[in-house]
Amino acid sequence: MGGVVPMTPVHAFDVPPAALVLADRPALQPVRHDIALGGLLAFVIEDVVSAPEADAIVAATEQFGYRDEAPGIATPPGMRMNKSVHWVTDEALTGPMFARIAHLLPQTLDGAPLFPAFSRRLNMYRYDNRDVFNRHTDGNWPGYSLSADRSRMEEWHPNVRSGLTMLLYLNGPADGVQGGSTRLFGRDGVVVDVQPVKGAALFFRHGFGEDSVVHEGCRVTGSVSKYVARINVMYGSL
Repeated sequence: MGGVVPMTPVHAFDVPPAALVLADRPALQPVRHDIALGGLLAFVIEDVVSAPEADAIVAATEQFGYRDEAPGIATPPGMRMNKSVHWVTDEALTGPMFARIAHLLPQTLDGAPLFPAFSRRLNMYRYDNRDVFNRHTDGNWPGYSLSADRSRMEEWHPNVRSGLTMLLYLNGPADGVQGGSTRLFGRDGVVVDVQPVKGAALFFRHGFGEDSVVHEGCRVTGSVSKYVARINVMYGSL
């Protein structure tokens, strides 16, 4: 219901599981499709991860265990009604993912260059039956990675901040999910619903400026949970 619960964990593996060490996959052919939102920036990229890679990410997060609260994040009561896991992953997962699609991402944002890595702190969400994430904007974040001894989460240089949300869909209607579209609110009353497709990702501006995209994680109905990873696309230089 929006409160911050002390000692909510952020997870990491002692050793990266082999299934989360991504390899080159020439069969994947990422393609970008821009979304008309009255001048706001939003687009979808297909084929970011394969179906087995998506399944491995879901399995990892279920091993950590989803919970109602999210670490250090407060939302108004009734806004985020889903389950969360925060996870600091490895370059072996996020690096190949970035390499597959870097050429399709905006190379600058507000004059800042695209940073050549995603933040490794992933906000994972599971939408069970009746779960919803009501209308909101995403905040911007620093980048994070694990310390060398894998015991701490380290914050990146303050010159590097997130500029885009990447919502990586880990399943969708083809897997039995009912509902669960991401609704984008553009300018001049434009509203676009993006249906989750396993392995594809939705991107949009975030932060609290006038160019940020207001959006909603629409209600899931039925017995199959929807899984999505929020990954931060970073801009700036060290």
